[in-house]
Amino acid sequence: MVDPNITSRFNEIYDATNKAVLSYVTAKCYNTADIQDIVQDIYVELYQLLERRGVDYIKNDKAMILRIARQKLSRYYSLVERLKMFIPMTVTNEDGEEVELMDLEADSFLTEDFTMSKIMLEEVRYFIQQKPQDVKGVLPFL
Repeated sequence: MVDPNITSRFNEIYDATNKAVLSYVTAKCYNTADIQDIVQDIYVELYQLLERRGVDYIKNDKAMILRIARQKLSRYYSLVERLKMFIPMTVTNEDGEEVELMDLEADSFLTEDFTMSKIMLEEVRYFIQQKPQDVKGVLPFL
């Protein structure tokens, strides 16, 4: 049986946060066709949270719903989808041709491993460049 306290609290939070959630998801969403699904998932999660924790658990409605929205968005899109916005998704193959990472065989090339390795290499390079000249002299490849 549905608890009327949970339903009324859910409706109260929904009315107070619906526009903010829709704006947030629209701004962060990569595909407009996904907006309604994500918003629905956010409010389903809110209802389940109210059922598990009770109606007094949420003190700041907007902060809680935006936290749920941020989590849903990060889970909804894979790492590759998120990285496409910031990192070029092409590599040069053995023949010198530019190839889309997504066109390569998964067995021969792992996109996430390559991207993370490249990011880590840049971080290490930046870290070492901040060191004194005698430290940099030991590593001639920089």
